[in-house]
Amino acid sequence: MMKAEELKLTQEWDKVFPKSDKVDHKKVTFINHFGITLAADLYIPKDAAGKLPALAVSGPFGACKEQASGLYAQTMAERGFLTIAFDPSFTGESGGFPRAMHSPDIDVEDFQAAVDFLSVQDNADPDRIGIIGICGWGGMALQTACVDTRIKATVTSTMYDMSRVAGNGYFDSEDKKESRKAMREMVNAQRTEDFRSGAYARAGGVVDPLPEDAPFFVKDYYDYYKTPRGYHARSLNSNDGWCATAGTSLMNTRLFTYAGEIDSAVLLVHGEKAHSCYMSRDAFKLLKGDNKELLIVPDAVHTDLYDGGGKDAIPFDRIESFLKAHLN
Repeated sequence: MMKAEELKLTQEWDKVFPKSDKVDHKKVTFINHFGITLAADLYIPKDAAGKLPALAVSGPFGACKEQASGLYAQTMAERGFLTIAFDPSFTGESGGFPRAMHSPDIDVEDFQAAVDFLSVQDNADPDRIGIIGICGWGGMALQTACVDTRIKATVTSTMYDMSRVAGNGYFDSEDKKESRKAMREMVNAQRTEDFRSGAYARAGGVVDPLPEDAPFFVKDYYDYYKTPRGYHARSLNSNDGWCATAGTSLMNTRLFTYAGEIDSAVLLVHGEKAHSCYMSRDAFKLLKGDNKELLIVPDAVHTDLYDGGGKDAIPFDRIESFLKAHLN
């Protein structure tokens, strides 16, 4: 029997984006197969009638639903979709202990649990369900599309393949046994220290203060997570980050093994100048079928697709048309 955890949910509007007067909003909860209760924001178009196409949204990796995923969910609700933006297990307002942990199988299960929730809503059409994943949760969205046949369309935005980064480093610069061994030794030594102390050390979020010689992509993250543009008190990236040992499973996992078997529609969206663009380009090569698309946004960097970057970089019109075409 499913047993919900009692969560303390913030009822006031505390998002990093303004509230729309075109949608109705409320907090909801649902349970995943690991027994963890997840918290989500539900957005419904005002005066909506009948059963609507529905979307589950999450990401970026280490963010909270009050940041980019909530913006995407609210915007898509303005365009006629019933949407939820959820906090993954162990993060934000969702349940699960210890905090700030994750595992790719639980990450995928969270997306599937969101589909469970949408499938039984009276005002949602269970045959027209899609998902949107941003940044690291773009990778988890694509992985979920490999296994959940209820999902008819998947959109990833500024996608990260977290397993590739964990195993190979950025730009595959550490794709060698020696580097992986050094990382394993460091993580395992930390496990011993955590057990000895009885507490989980945190890895730290986006670096602060920002070094003058930081790479551009680190400055890009800082500009979103550490400034009023995107800072949120419940965001791991804005604060103390994940547990230092949280990446163990990703180091031993590879996403997208069965990406070539995804029959449903997939749209990969990425910024032309994003440091992570190679991940979407490579993932697209794994996909098969004429319902797969890669959209490169000119001049956009990684976080431009979190909130538009002040230049309306998120191609919401294209995302809407793609989803409506495949959720018909």
